[in-house]
Amino acid sequence: MKARMLMAALAVVGLVVAASINAEDKADPLAGLKCPVSGKKINPEAKVAYKEGHVYFCCEGCPNAFKENTAKFAAKANHQLVASGQYSAKACPIAGKKINPETAIDVAGVKVAFCCNGCKGKATKVEGDDQIALLFSDQAFEKGFEKAKSE
Repeated sequence: MKARMLMAALAVVGLVVAASINAEDKADPLAGLKCPVSGKKINPEAKVAYKEGHVYFCCEGCPNAFKENTAKFAAKANHQLVASGQYSAKACPIAGKKINPETAIDVAGVKVAFCCNGCKGKATKVEGDDQIALLFSDQAFEKGFEKAKSE
């Protein structure tokens, strides 16, 4: 009997901890973001305006590298705009057609859905930075994402 009570109490504590961690992540849209230049954890103070939003960096030096060669870092910056909630999905980033939620995959912490399994197949054939480059290039970003609606 005591073992059951202990197990029930531990389960409740686990649920409370999990809920508070999840609430913290939702409360802070910058949690878990990586610098598009270095790949390190971001410093919220190190940011630049980009596509009607902000891109965040790990240090004060990375924004200069970004500004000097924005095209090189554009896909990762675009990914960060979506990961931070500043932009949201509007269409398939490959074909620009209406998305089917059943085709969604996780791309470095961002849920991306496609119009069909053909486009999903193209996206799943590549991984890591190549997948980000495919789905968040400026061309794909323009097709698939839009400025998030303010609440």
